Amino acid sequence: MPGEIRLKAEVVRNFTAALFERLSLPAEDAERAAQVLVRADQRGVMSHGIKNLIMYTEGLTKGYMNPHPQIRAVAELPVTAVLDGDGGLGMVVGTHAMELAIAKAKTSGTGMVTVRRSHHFGMASFYSLMALPHDMIGIALTNNAGIAVVPTFGAEAMFSTNPISVVVPAGKEPPFELDMSTAVVAFNKVELAYIKGESVPLGWGLDASGETTSDAGGIVSSKLLLPLGGTQITGSHKGYGLGVVVDILCGVLSGGIYGNLIARQPSDDAYRDTSSTHFFAAIRIDAFRPVDEFKASMDDMLRALKDSKKAKGHDRIYVAGEIEHEIEAERLAHGIPYPLPLVERLQGLARQFEIPLEIGD
Repeated sequence: MPGEIRLKAEVVRNFTAALFERLSLPAEDAERAAQVLVRADQRGVMSHGIKNLIMYTEGLTKGYMNPHPQIRAVAELPVTAVLDGDGGLGMVVGTHAMELAIAKAKTSGTGMVTVRRSHHFGMASFYSLMALPHDMIGIALTNNAGIAVVPTFGAEAMFSTNPISVVVPAGKEPPFELDMSTAVVAFNKVELAYIKGESVPLGWGLDASGETTSDAGGIVSSKLLLPLGGTQITGSHKGYGLGVVVDILCGVLSGGIYGNLIARQPSDDAYRDTSSTHFFAAIRIDAFRPVDEFKASMDDMLRALKDSKKAKGHDRIYVAGEIEHEIEAERLAHGIPYPLPLVERLQGLARQFEIPLEIGD
């Protein structure tokens, strides 16, 4: 498409890792963070990919984020743990926490880890996908960084977009991979539309006066998104309720930050090291039934959904994650398409930090 450039995933990952190293992250942590961001772009979730490098760069250079966090357990039992992320980069803290959940599940059947004092961790499904090679169900929740979502009937942001991701392995079918915001849309998608100069659908968010708008810039300025469902008559109370559940499991359970605590705080730099909390879980399938039987049942269920009667004008039914699975295969073969304004931002970072960035063939 005009107005975009395709870059190989390896090129972008190497550049991103080099940038994080230049920002004082240890090499292993820099590589982990780069993998999280580029995997999002590979899967078409570009609102949570390298588009956010500016945010992470600012956080590290201004001291909001800790490049050398001492991640530690403040409470731990065989199945559970509470981790203090020490203000570290969310992708680093999140990967560490999900690895711990998987390790606990290997020995106890289930592992659950909640995290406080972390930061925005990118694409939630990256962490739930980590459970797949272990024949486990993976779950990842986060209350992100900052607040942007109004309660049903409200016009003041009181919690974040609070995504939920659940990944379940199948047999011959692609895994079931749910990754959803409990708002109508992730705030980063509005920002991406703003970068591209595009409008957004009515019902995504409100302007500063509390009116619904299609102006992406107006929503970026107001930072007011609607809960999943949009309005009460179309089910926004359900998205609102799910968003609060995420805040409970991530923030309240960990003893960390949650929506209204953020809302009551002054927006000064000193407070930003406590701006996100997470919850992770891994569930061993063979703790319930044989893995092969479970996967066969998953295949049966997923195929039945896809083979069911189609609505008029549609010839295919998708299950969660199927579109991203196909996008990832295409982009691994042909490169990731980045809009020119984003490529120009990357080039600016490359010049600023004197890091090579290969553009073109």
